[in-house]
Amino acid sequence: MTSVDMSAWQGRIDAAEGVLGRRWHQLMRPLDAATAAGSVVVNGFACDAGVARNQGRIGAAAGPAAIRQALRNLPVHECERLADAGDVGCVGDELEAAQAELGGRIAGQLQRGLFPVTLGGGHEVAFASFTGLATQLARQGGAPVVGVVNFDAHFDLRRADRPNSGTPFLQIADDCEQRCWPFRYCCLGVSRYANTRALFERARQLDVVWMLDEDMDAAEPAAGALAGFVAEVEHVYLTICLDALPAAIAPGVSSPAARGVGLPVIEPLVESVIASGKVRLADIAEMNPRFDLDHRTAAVAARLVARIANGVARAGVR
Repeated sequence: MTSVDMSAWQGRIDAAEGVLGRRWHQLMRPLDAATAAGSVVVNGFACDAGVARNQGRIGAAAGPAAIRQALRNLPVHECERLADAGDVGCVGDELEAAQAELGGRIAGQLQRGLFPVTLGGGHEVAFASFTGLATQLARQGGAPVVGVVNFDAHFDLRRADRPNSGTPFLQIADDCEQRCWPFRYCCLGVSRYANTRALFERARQLDVVWMLDEDMDAAEPAAGALAGFVAEVEHVYLTICLDALPAAIAPGVSSPAARGVGLPVIEPLVESVIASGKVRLADIAEMNPRFDLDHRTAAVAARLVARIANGVARAGVR
C-alpha cells in the first residue's frame, strides 16, 4: 500500500463539543488494509495534461490539494468513515499512464466495497473513473448497464487526434462499444454556446439525454428526465464539472461559464441520484486554483464532495 501524505488533514478542533463537534480532518485516515467496506475514499487526480492538449487554461493539477484544504474543516454529519488514497500525478504529457493508474486504483477500491470520490484535475479524469468501474464490473461478467450522469456545460464528446479533457465521454462510448455494453449518458447544464453543432449531432447519434443550462433555472424540469434515466440503468457513475456552475460561484475553472446552473438546482439533483443507491463512484473535475477567487470554487467543490459523502452514507454502498 502506497504511503499517503496526511499533512493536509489538520484544522480546528472544538474539543468542548465532543463527538458532535468533529470535522473531516479528525476522521480522515490513510487508506490501508484496515479501511472498512462502505468507507468513502478520496483520490486525487493531480493532472491537467488533458486540459493542455485541449488548449485550455492549465492549473487543475493543483486542484486536489485545494479541495482537500477546503474539506478539512467541514463538519462531520452522516458520513463518518473517511479515507485518503493520495494523489495520482501526471508526469509531463503522460496522460494515458496517469489515467490507467487511477483506473486501477479505483477498480481495487470498488473490489473492496469502498466508495471512491476523485478530486480533479481536468475532466480527463472521467475516462479513468469509468475505466475503474468497468474493470470491476467486467469481473462479474455479463453486459452491465452503466449510466454516466454528468453535470457539465460541455458534452466532452469531441473527436481529436489524442485524448484530452474534451474527449472522455466519446472514449467511454467507444469503450462500451468494444465491450458490447450499452452506452448511457446524461449531461445536464449543457451550454448552447460552448458546444459546436458537431457535438450536438454526436449527442443525438449516441442517444444522449441532455438539458440546456437555459432550461435549468429550477431543478424540476431536469428532475423527471434524470429520474427516468437512472431508473433504466443498473449502475451510475456521477461526475460534476465545476464549469457547469456560474462563473461568479466557480471562477476557478479552465472555462468559466457565461451563464451556468446554480447550486440550488444542482444540489437537489445530485441528492436524488445518490438516493437511488445506484451510484458506485463520483468525481469533481476542473478545479483550477490558479484562477480561483477567495477560494470560492474550492469551497463549492468541497461542499459537493461532502454532500455526496453524506448521501452515500445514508443510501449505503453496494
